Amino acid sequence: MIYSFSNSGFRDPETGVYNQTYFMEVFNREWHRHIRDHQSLALLYLCPHIHETISQPQLLELFMKQVQDALMRTSDLLARLDNQSFALGIFETDETGTKIVIDRLEHKIADFNQAFQANSHSEISYELTGCICYPSANVYLETLFETVEQQTMKMRSNSAFNETLIHLRS
Repeated sequence: MIYSFSNSGFRDPETGVYNQTYFMEVFNREWHRHIRDHQSLALLYLCPHIHETISQPQLLELFMKQVQDALMRTSDLLARLDNQSFALGIFETDETGTKIVIDRLEHKIADFNQAFQANSHSEISYELTGCICYPSANVYLETLFETVEQQTMKMRSNSAFNETLIHLRS
């Protein structure tokens, strides 16, 4: 029997994307591989402001399918961290590649909002922040997650703050 990860307990039942446990296992493994191979990676946080109603069930699932479609490489990883945020692991990338992914995400979300506005006369707002780094023995994985979380909090508290991608230096 061949085991399939697509229908396992590694998926969030509400959205269909990977859950936090699976994401952290894969991200940790990739972190150490990137240290060994001297490659950079990026961690992005996406925090959509979605309030599902009876007239709009499964809105979060539909939204996240659009986000998943923006990730064109099978190595890129999308997971639900909690009720308010999703993480994207972009592996073997540089700043240019990460910005391309961010642009694709923003275009997919804009397309989703355009269709959503036609039906509901409102749009889904969100924060998208991230950090790119070269993993090394001097940079801890926890530091990367803390940096992105702090960036997300800054963005939430200051609507004029518009830097979405920062560099984590060792």
